Amino acid sequence: MPLFRSDLTLETAEQLGAVGKNARQLDGVCVTESLLEGYGVTAITVTGEAASRALSKPAGRYVTVDLHPYFQRQDHFFPRGVRCLSRELRALLPHLKSSDTVLVAGLGNRQLSCDAVGPAAVENLLVTRHMIAASPRQFRRFTSVAAIATGVVGQTGVETLELIAGAAARISPAAVIVIDALCARSQNRLCATVQLSDTGLTPGSGVGNHRAAIDSAALGVPVIAVGIPTVIAGDALAQELTGQPAQDAAELFLTPRDVSSRVAELGRLIGYGITAALQPGLTVEDITGLLS
Repeated sequence: MPLFRSDLTLETAEQLGAVGKNARQLDGVCVTESLLEGYGVTAITVTGEAASRALSKPAGRYVTVDLHPYFQRQDHFFPRGVRCLSRELRALLPHLKSSDTVLVAGLGNRQLSCDAVGPAAVENLLVTRHMIAASPRQFRRFTSVAAIATGVVGQTGVETLELIAGAAARISPAAVIVIDALCARSQNRLCATVQLSDTGLTPGSGVGNHRAAIDSAALGVPVIAVGIPTVIAGDALAQELTGQPAQDAAELFLTPRDVSSRVAELGRLIGYGITAALQPGLTVEDITGLLS
């Protein structure tokens, strides 16, 4: 079977047989599966150049959270989802000192529903840098958080990396979190999976529109990537549905018809999850109150 486009390391590992019931061991690839707050979590650690080449992914840690319990509306699905994401994010973040700032960047075109994950998440993020600067004693227990929504180069004429690097040069963050829409190989993962990684990301890579990589090498600080797949390539969908790839559909990308409502919901989940990871003393109710 050909390797179809996918930004999800889990899907690439599945195609190589490294994940699943009869998984084979790949050198440099460690896979663990667990259940956290009712959500399935698969963590893949990629070490060494050979494993990186096999998966076509940078070496690092990739965590995939299955969001099907969220859309099945299982008991307390939202606060449990927030706690799950926050815990996995905290494990990827560096140790933060009280004086540190974290920069969160929402990538994508807010006017295009399937590309609006980043802007939707930033709208649901508690930003605190300005509050701490104005009232340091009152907000001394808060982590300093700043955020930008970068848009896309077609709107701004500026590469996303250049915008983030400019903001980072000004505020000197200890870490950067980037949020973007991804491409999946399986329709069952569309708007139903979150991938977290400590490797940064390359905007547009899943749909063949490669931009400059946003990673620690480019920014000089740890870069955590958060992504949700919202599109699938036509050839991958044809293979999944019929068993035969449609070669002439490789440049066709499809998205769920309810993508607008799903992105709005998942943007809220990601925004709250990042906030809870950076402000561990806050509950979901606290975050709602502070954002309202």
